[in-house]
Amino acid sequence: MSLSNLGPNGFQPAAWRWLIERVWRLEHAFERSRAAAKPEDDTRIRIFLVMAFFSLCFVGVALGAGWAALFSHAGQGTGYAQGADGARGDVVDRNGKLLAVDLAHYALYIDPREVWDGKETRVALGKALPQVPGKRLDKAVFGDHRAFVLGGLTPDEKDAIFNLGLPGVSFEEQERRMYPLGATAAHLIGFVDSGGKGLAGAERALDDPIRKAAGLDGGAPTQLSIDVRVQAALEDELRKAAQEFTPKGAVGLVTNVHTGEILGLASYPDYDANKAGDATDDQRLNRAAAAVYEMGSTFKAFTVAIGLDTGVATASSTFDAREPFKLGYRTIHDYHAAKAILTLVEVFKHSSNIGTAMLAERIGGERLSQYFTNLGLTKPAKVELPESARPLTPRKWDQDAVASTSFGHGMNISPLALAQAMNAIVNGGELLPLTIKKMPPGVRPEGKQVLSENTSMEMLKIMRANVVPGEGGSGGKADVPGLSVGGKTGTGEKYDPSIRGYNHQRQVSSFAAVFPTDGALEADRYFVLILLDEPHGTAKTFGFSTGGWVAAPAAGRVIERIAPFLGVQRKTELVTIASPSKPAAPEAGL
Repeated sequence: MSLSNLGPNGFQPAAWRWLIERVWRLEHAFERSRAAAKPEDDTRIRIFLVMAFFSLCFVGVALGAGWAALFSHAGQGTGYAQGADGARGDVVDRNGKLLAVDLAHYALYIDPREVWDGKETRVALGKALPQVPGKRLDKAVFGDHRAFVLGGLTPDEKDAIFNLGLPGVSFEEQERRMYPLGATAAHLIGFVDSGGKGLAGAERALDDPIRKAAGLDGGAPTQLSIDVRVQAALEDELRKAAQEFTPKGAVGLVTNVHTGEILGLASYPDYDANKAGDATDDQRLNRAAAAVYEMGSTFKAFTVAIGLDTGVATASSTFDAREPFKLGYRTIHDYHAAKAILTLVEVFKHSSNIGTAMLAERIGGERLSQYFTNLGLTKPAKVELPESARPLTPRKWDQDAVASTSFGHGMNISPLALAQAMNAIVNGGELLPLTIKKMPPGVRPEGKQVLSENTSMEMLKIMRANVVPGEGGSGGKADVPGLSVGGKTGTGEKYDPSIRGYNHQRQVSSFAAVFPTDGALEADRYFVLILLDEPHGTAKTFGFSTGGWVAAPAAGRVIERIAPFLGVQRKTELVTIASPSKPAAPEAGL
């Protein structure tokens, strides 16, 4: 076949003819060299041709790379470059403090075919890796194929073993999720499995955005709502209370009532998120989200707010608590009988079951249950955490259910659900979902209006009256001079199937606090909850384990510590010097 016939379809453009002519000239040059008996010329020409070809290729590659770098749109747009399988982006707190990160670790392998001295290698590794079972090392060193020995070695641990100079020992790099703060906020942050999949907490709830943040486009870290300073203070005070009163479990919460942001979440006992697999189910249980309790008298805040909002009562309305009150099948007594006619504010301050049940009867079962639903108490708390538990509610709202739920019995909810509803009571009446994600600065979401603003203002005053020292309220031990703290104690006796009734020795004791209570409704305001599950009284508490004795003091200490972090300044006009007096009566604090 002639070169002249190589054009496509017989068509030979100028460029094609030029190439053919140059190839023919080279061929003629080779022929002339052979005819002249100068093979070295033939070789030079061929070498030159090869060099020219590769030079052109190199120039083409360089031009292509330059074009891609300067003008290509690769990596731009709404997509993202996916990182390695299982890779996850950083997780930080609201101030950018690192909470979770992928770090390079190493897996150790042994290939017995490359081991020079099996006995020496076994002894050296036994000393360097005391955590590895001897049988596993024996099998790896004296086996017949390459075997995995241990994963998760830090660079320093890897270097220490590498420096032993043992033939047959090798390492493979692997990413491992690390939690620099260990047990701090472990229940909120959560943890992942060995493949990098979120299994609990924010790691599971925000799995997709955290994975996207690990993309090759360098996504921003996932920012949570918590403040590690608030979290540390909350955990410290909760742990101190748990050590003092030895409950089976405990919960601490701090929220921003206007945004629903969870600023701190603690569950006791806790665990090290780096060693989640070693923790027990009880340690891993997020009691703030996944456990439900009969909250006791903290529910009286809801009943009083509903009474005000429906107009069936005012702050000065009176209730005759001189005798036990019968409602439905129940006869209702007060824990510390006042045996007096009480105003609504006094009902709240003295935590009167009788007065609260009377108020609930005036409200009626239908309206009471509807308000509870509007406050989010009959559904799992709205929050990203998948652990958010479903409440246990009455099957029918008869008189017995009305009486029980009015003061926190007969209805089990999670601490997060309590916080969500309490936020609505003190933020102007809006029910907002809780969130573990940081809100943009200045943004306040709009929620469903479930109470009037007037009701919210009244509740702030009533809750403050319950904490003011010397006024006989059940929450006096939560007071922090200068910070205008308000709140409600809660002591819910636990139902005991063995006795088919409530066990007076097993209690859920809590304090639900709000601060500051003064100022405009739209002013910055925060909610704090301390809950102890089956605490034990001490000599210091006269043997009592009610919310006012075991939870209120811890809530006050938390508020005192976190106020500076939240920008809440003490007001000197609220700082008073208490006059010497005898200790408060042991009955206070239901």
